[in-house]
Amino acid sequence: MPTTPFVTADWLHARLGAPDIVILDGSWYLPAQGRDARAEYLAGHIPGAIRFDIDTMSDETSPLPHMLPRPEVFASRMRALGVGDGAHIVVYDGMGLFSAPRVRWMLKAYGVRDVEILEGGLPAWVAAGYLLEDGEGRPRARRHFTARLDHGAVADASDIARALESGSAQVVDARSGSRFRGEEAEPRPGVRPGHMPGARNVHYAALQSEGRLKEEAALRAVFAENGVDVGKPVITTCGSGVTAAIVGLALETLGRPPRALYDGSWSEWGSDPERPVATGPA
Repeated sequence: MPTTPFVTADWLHARLGAPDIVILDGSWYLPAQGRDARAEYLAGHIPGAIRFDIDTMSDETSPLPHMLPRPEVFASRMRALGVGDGAHIVVYDGMGLFSAPRVRWMLKAYGVRDVEILEGGLPAWVAAGYLLEDGEGRPRARRHFTARLDHGAVADASDIARALESGSAQVVDARSGSRFRGEEAEPRPGVRPGHMPGARNVHYAALQSEGRLKEEAALRAVFAENGVDVGKPVITTCGSGVTAAIVGLALETLGRPPRALYDGSWSEWGSDPERPVATGPA
């Protein structure tokens, strides 16, 4: 049984077809990346992998992107995918390490115990010489899935405001430095540029190298350079709750998992005129 958040391509390949292993293709891309996750899945995915679409698995009634749905809705959608209680889930994405951490965080938030990320993602699988299959995924029978939301894993805007005011937790923003400083327009209409006053900025890309997390010493250095004390509580945030999970994953590998992830992230905070916004460096 893995003791880290990751499994290797060799580990997964040796267990293809095992009855307790469920593989999820959690690929999702920003519009600016110009990639189509569904088309890529149809063109080639790990044999037996199920497509997990972050958008359709989220709260479609919310005006905010990627928000967690109600537990009963998430459970129903997981059952429809053929994923049941007790499954050992492995998630990957097409960039190596981008959207898979968000999928893993969602599953963990709903009580899934055994869920890891394929280290290096689909590129690592291909580089190892393992085959892909194309077309629609293999049909799976419905299975019972129980979703119990861990409310403590999910922060809202009020939690962020209290943390910033009291200093009870560090708020770490995974967006790029230019977006954090308010030097470029936000990609979503009506969202102000800038950041939450008092937040720290650790761009998710600074924690990675070639689609994998950097070594622990390098991760610690990145956090320290950006004013984050990994020994103190952290709430992660980003643009829409996806890359915040990468920061959380990095903290977890250091033995300091974050207190929570702000699900609404900057899409919510930046569009609320009642919330203060700062520009410039942290």
